[in-house]
Parts: sequence; C-alpha cells; structure tokens
Amino acid sequence: MSPLLGRRVARFNRRFTNRITGPLAPWLPLFGVVVHAGRNSGREYHTPVNVFRHDGGFVIALTYGPEADWVRNVLAADGCALITRGRRHSLTAPRLVHDVHRRWVPPPIRLPLRLLDVADFLSFDEVAQSHT
Repeated sequence: MSPLLGRRVARFNRRFTNRITGPLAPWLPLFGVVVHAGRNSGREYHTPVNVFRHDGGFVIALTYGPEADWVRNVLAADGCALITRGRRHSLTAPRLVHDVHRRWVPPPIRLPLRLLDVADFLSFDEVAQSHT
C-alpha cells in the first residue's frame, strides 16, 4: 500500500471504521485494543488492532505500516497494554518484524494480509502476571 493511500485509509478508519469496531475489538477473536500513551502529550489512546498469539507473546499486524503514531508511541514507551478477548495483558519488548511470508500469523490470515500488502508486524513479550 502506498504511503499516501495508507494515510487516507487510516484517516477513514479513524473517522468511521474504528467507531464501529472499537467497542467490539476487545472481545472479538483476532482483534484487540492497544492502550498506549502519546509520546508528547502523555494522553492515553486506545487503538483497535489485529492481534495474534505467538511464541508466548503477541504479534500485531501493522496494517498502516511501522510509521503509524501508535507504533511509534509503543516503541518509545517500550511496551503497552493490550485488551483482547476481554482480558488485559501487559506487553513489553516491542520488536518490529518485516516478514513477506507472514509466518507470524495463522495461515488463514496470510492471504488477506498479502492482498493488503501487509508484511510488517510488531512482536511483544507478555509480562508475567504476579499473583501476590
């Protein structure tokens, strides 16, 4: 996806699509909401994402590319919270991954991501919950 087209799609999704999927994303399989702070404002943001379990952590498909504001916020903070399937997870050690074969996601998801030209992902470790 070209950067210009990506920005237009992102703007459309912010105004319309996210308002519909946003309330459902914390509960639906393959979706989640990244909770992160703005780099400059410190304001809390909630960003709907496509998320998948991977190697004891999570991986998020970067449908708007690695330069999206929320990605930059998460990288600067070295982590975020993720709400998926009704549970809140603390994520750390974000790593950008470029994978044109899309091995980081389940096989049925690879074709749609290929059609959208998505080959960038953000991988995280999950912070172990302490039960004290």
